[in-house]
Amino acid sequence: MVDCIIIGSGVAGISAALTLQANRKSFLIFGSASLSEKIEKAEKIHNYPGLSDISGKDFATALQTQLKTAEIEIKEEKVAGVYALKEGFALLTQGGEQYQSRTVILACGVESIKQIEGEERFVGRGVSYCATCDGFLYKGKTIAVVCTTKRLEHEIGYLADFAEKVYLIPMYKNVEIDRENVTIIRKMPTKIEGNTRVENLVFAAPPADNIPKDLPVNGVFMLRESVSPAVLVGGLETENGHVIVKRDMSTNLVGCYAAGDCTGRPYQYAKAVGEGNIAAHAVSEFLK
Repeated sequence: MVDCIIIGSGVAGISAALTLQANRKSFLIFGSASLSEKIEKAEKIHNYPGLSDISGKDFATALQTQLKTAEIEIKEEKVAGVYALKEGFALLTQGGEQYQSRTVILACGVESIKQIEGEERFVGRGVSYCATCDGFLYKGKTIAVVCTTKRLEHEIGYLADFAEKVYLIPMYKNVEIDRENVTIIRKMPTKIEGNTRVENLVFAAPPADNIPKDLPVNGVFMLRESVSPAVLVGGLETENGHVIVKRDMSTNLVGCYAAGDCTGRPYQYAKAVGEGNIAAHAVSEFLK
């Protein structure tokens, strides 16, 4: 069991990792080795102290160099869930690996895409965010898959191996999935409906020929780069999609902290770095 697990490799997560290392705490950081897509795509960063008009690409390179020098390695495993234990937390990855820590820092950013109506209601009852965790539950069934990035396209193929029928709703170009049981729909649904479980995916109008406005499905997989903190951590208090935190970045769950964009506006690097630093110091104090 490590002292802390950090979820997210943006500047908030990196700041937390560097501070925990300085405080001689053991930790793991989960995220992408390419760091934050938000950073990478930034044309120019104007308001970060000491780095005048640096490009997002150069900023990301500087961060990666700093992590390499500090010998901090990012674990590129997608987190499926975080569960509070009697003492500490258990983390499950989509690959089925399990980790335990005394504390957690959520630095997972915010979703750039709004949830579909009914999505949160049916989590665990037909709505899933993890293909490898739940795909086998839909063997021989009909599912819909909303995928926001080509980087997760391999998970669609994984689901197609189990399901009898897959309706794929891609939010990216150049789809390369070519399977007999996969039908591509180029319109976003507006609602997920059902009684105790998911029964229909609803569109504003029939999305294509021979596809009805109310599409019967047994499950809906939301394949996104990030999952909302409330879905990731059961019992976590949020407001308007943001984690509710105190001044020391602590949440309503003892030992769980949050930092960066996931705690609310302003969505700025300077704010995220500061919060990551505060969260790591709070973790260090908590562990005493």
